Amino acid sequence: MEKHVSYKTQGVCSKGIEFDIVDGVVHNVQFIGGCRGNTQGVARLAEGMEASELIKRLKGVECRGDNSCPNQFALAIEQNL
Repeated sequence: MEKHVSYKTQGVCSKGIEFDIVDGVVHNVQFIGGCRGNTQGVARLAEGMEASELIKRLKGVECRGDNSCPNQFALAIEQNL
């Protein structure tokens, strides 16, 4: 199964996240806005990882209060599995 996701983030610097889920694996991650170095780093590390593993690693990461771009990414993945 292949799915392209366009996710509008809430409460963080990035405005959105685009990515594909192919057979439970995440590909082509792109953050729109946000801290360029950090979001590029997260995107590159996420490439080719199992969606369920990314959720476990990123959910709950804090930056602004109890939220962050990685946390928003985890929520986006979770909502689209």
